[in-house]
Amino acid sequence: MMTEKDASTEKIITDAMADPSPAKSMGDPGITPLSPSHTQQNDTDQVPSGPSFVVVVAIDFGTTSSGYAYAFAKEPECIHTMRRWEGGDPGVSNQKTPTTILLTPDRKFHSFGYAARDFYHDLDPSESKHWLYLEKFKMKLHTTANLSINTDLHAANGKRVKALDIFAYALAFFKEQALKELSDQTGGEFDNSDVRWVITVPAIWKMPAKQFMREAAYKSGLVSRENPEQLIIALEPEAASIYCRKLRLHQMVDLGTQTTQNGFSPSDNVGSGMSQAAKEHVRRNRQSRTFLVENVIGELWSELEEGDRYVVVDCGGGTVDLTVHQIRLPEGHLKELYKASGGPYGSIGIDYEFEKLLCKIFGQDFIDQFKIKRPAAWVDLMIAFESRKRAAAPDRTNPLNINLPFSFIDYYKKFRGHSVEHALRKSNVDFVKWSSQGMLRMSPDAMNSLFKPTIDHIIQHLTELFEKPEVSDIKFLFLVGGFAESPLLQQAVQNMLQGRSRIIIPHDVGLTILKGAVLFGLDPSVIKVRRSPLTYGVGVLNRFVEGKHPPEKLLVKDGTRWCTDVFDTFIAADQSVALGEMVKRSYTPAKPSQQVIVIHVYCSEKENVGFISEPGVRKCGTLRLDVSGTESTAARREIQTLMQFGDTEIRAMAVDVSTGRTVKASIDFLSH
Repeated sequence: MMTEKDASTEKIITDAMADPSPAKSMGDPGITPLSPSHTQQNDTDQVPSGPSFVVVVAIDFGTTSSGYAYAFAKEPECIHTMRRWEGGDPGVSNQKTPTTILLTPDRKFHSFGYAARDFYHDLDPSESKHWLYLEKFKMKLHTTANLSINTDLHAANGKRVKALDIFAYALAFFKEQALKELSDQTGGEFDNSDVRWVITVPAIWKMPAKQFMREAAYKSGLVSRENPEQLIIALEPEAASIYCRKLRLHQMVDLGTQTTQNGFSPSDNVGSGMSQAAKEHVRRNRQSRTFLVENVIGELWSELEEGDRYVVVDCGGGTVDLTVHQIRLPEGHLKELYKASGGPYGSIGIDYEFEKLLCKIFGQDFIDQFKIKRPAAWVDLMIAFESRKRAAAPDRTNPLNINLPFSFIDYYKKFRGHSVEHALRKSNVDFVKWSSQGMLRMSPDAMNSLFKPTIDHIIQHLTELFEKPEVSDIKFLFLVGGFAESPLLQQAVQNMLQGRSRIIIPHDVGLTILKGAVLFGLDPSVIKVRRSPLTYGVGVLNRFVEGKHPPEKLLVKDGTRWCTDVFDTFIAADQSVALGEMVKRSYTPAKPSQQVIVIHVYCSEKENVGFISEPGVRKCGTLRLDVSGTESTAARREIQTLMQFGDTEIRAMAVDVSTGRTVKASIDFLSH
C-alpha cells in the first residue's frame, strides 16, 4: 500500500518528456499531477448566484431568424417579446426578424434583419455587388471542424469576412435595440450593467462554438471579459423545456387529440383560478407582446409525477436538437437523462433541396453564376420559396406557385440563349411546370419531396433515440422551434411514435426558446443534472505494469519504468453531472520559477478511453494556470485545480494550496 505521497509520483503529465509520446511536440510544461478526486456538491451547497440584475434579456440568435425577449427580476412571470419588426413578410409571423446582416462596401455595419434585406434589395445591381450581405451564417459554427477566432464567412457576393466580426455586429445590434426599448419603457437611460444577458445556442454545439459565441459577446460590448457571469449561454432545447413545463392547456395543441383546448381568446376562461385583476392584465397585454408565465406549474405539469420523462425536439432553421428530461418534484427541477443529440437537420435543408432542384433544371453553372451576379434577385427567389414552403401540407392537392424574379428569366435567356420554359420542358423534372404567369408550378408531391431528406433524418434520429433505455416511457414529446410548425413534420413524428407518447406543440412555437431562455436567465439552477456530451481528460504517465500496458508505451527515465500517453479521465461521455459538481486535480510546476502551466485537454465520444493516442481521441482545449506571483518557500508547490462540468459551459478555477491564493485559471477550446 503506497501512501498518498508515493502515489502522487505515480502519474506525470506526458508532455514532460518521452520521445514516443505524441504529446512531446505540444509544449513542455513538465507537470506532476497529484491526487485526483471528484467532488459532488450537494443541493445544500448553494452555487453562487453572482450579482443581481434588474432585468434578464435573452437573445435567440437563430440560423434563419432571431429575436429577443426580456423580463424584470421583480416581475418574473411577465415576459415581454421585442417590438414587431418593420418590413415583415406576408404569410410569415414577424415576431422575429431574419438573421441577415448588411455591411457597407468598406465593411462597416449597416443594418440587420428585414431592414438589411430590404435595403440590399433596393440597391442597383451594379452597386449591390460591392455590399456585403450575409444570411444563414450561424451554421458555420456547427460545421467548421477546427473553429477558431479567425474563421471566415462568405458574403452573398463571394467576399470573405471574419465570422467573429459578423457575430459581434449582430449582438451589438440586439444590445442597442433591447437597451433602447428598456429605456423607453422605464423612462430613463437604461444601464447595460443592470442587464443579465442570455444567448441561446444548440445543445449539440461543441465547446468551441459556445466559446466563440462568448468571444463575440465580449467583442460586441454586450458584456466585458472582467464580468463573465453577466452573460449566460443557454442551450436551446433546455430553454424550451423550461418554458414547456409552464404551459397551460390553452397555450398548446395536443396532436393526440388534435384540439386546441380553448383557443386563447381573452374573454375565455383564461386560467379560471386567476384574479379579476390578473385577467385584466392578460387582456391588456394581449396587444403588448407580454406573456404571463404562471408561477404555478402549468396544468400539463400537474399530470406529471416525480420521475416522469419527456423529450423536447427543437426543430430550428439549422439544427435539430433533442433533449430528454426527467422531472424532480417538488420544485420541478429538471434532470437530463441522455446527452443532447441531433444534427444539422434544420429547415434550411429544404432550401438546399430546392436549390438542387433548380440546378437540375437550369444547370449548376447557371445557378452559381446567378447567385454571384444577381445576389439580390437570388434572395428574392428564396423569400418567395420560403412562403410557399410554409404552405406545404400532407393533404394538399393544389399546386404551389413560386414567382421567378424577372432578372432570373432575363439572365437565363442571356446565359443559355433559350427560355426558362424551354429549360423546364427539356429537364425531365416531373411535377414542376411553367405557368403562363411566369411562375414555377410545383405539385404538392414535388414540394413534399424537398422536405423528405430533412424529415427522414429527424425521424431516423428520433427512432434511434427512442431505442435507448434512458428514453423509455416518455410521457410527452414537445415539438418546438420554427420548423415544428410544418404539418409534414408533425405528421411524420406522429406516424413514428404511433401513440407511444403525446405530442405537444406550444402555440407560439417559434418563441418557445426565447421565453424559456428568459426563465433560465432568471433562475439558471433549474436544471440540476446534465449529461456530459464527451469524455474529457489529460495525458499522464503511469508506472509501467508488465502485461497490462502495451510495450510500445514503455519509457524508462532515471531507472523508472513509465507508461506514456495514459488518458486520465476527468469526466466520461453521458456521465451525469450535477450543477456545481467539481472535478479536482492537483498539479506541481516542474521548476520553481515556472510562470505558466499549460495542460492539454483531450476529448473523445467514447466512454472508456485508455490512451490519448487511441483513434477518436483529439486534443480539444488548453487549461492554462497562471502561477506567476504565487512563488512560495514551500519545498513543493501544489496547485489545486477545480473544473466544473455540470453547467452549459466548462469552467476552471485554481488555488495555490500552500498560500490559499487564487491562481488565474482559464480553459480554452478555440484552436488559435
